[in-house]
Amino acid sequence: MILNKLKDRVNGNKPLTERGKWVNLSFTFGIDNDDYLISIKNGKITQIQKRDLATESGIFAIRAAKSTWKEHWRCIPKRDFHDIWSMLPKQLITLDGNLLPLIQNLQFFKDLIASLRNGKD
Repeated sequence: MILNKLKDRVNGNKPLTERGKWVNLSFTFGIDNDDYLISIKNGKITQIQKRDLATESGIFAIRAAKSTWKEHWRCIPKRDFHDIWSMLPKQLITLDGNLLPLIQNLQFFKDLIASLRNGKD
């Protein structure tokens, strides 16, 4: 699973963790029908776990099809796949929940998700 790499890539990126140093929350990240809870403390990922119960949830959720995330994580994604905010009006991703922390830390979350971007295609 590609999310196994996320923790190391984010926590090893000092500028990114500095940008998120005030972020302390869990959010839901969806790939197809599978949801994962990503917990962040002081800008670093502390845990990524598969969501087993519907009652387990993060403060907000970002969900997309596996093919959408795969394109987003390419070295040079196609138009409209390069940024979560670009994917939203095209209905390639969905957002729900309390979006205030996402908006307040938008660049942090955009870079966190894009940190899985491949160095080559």
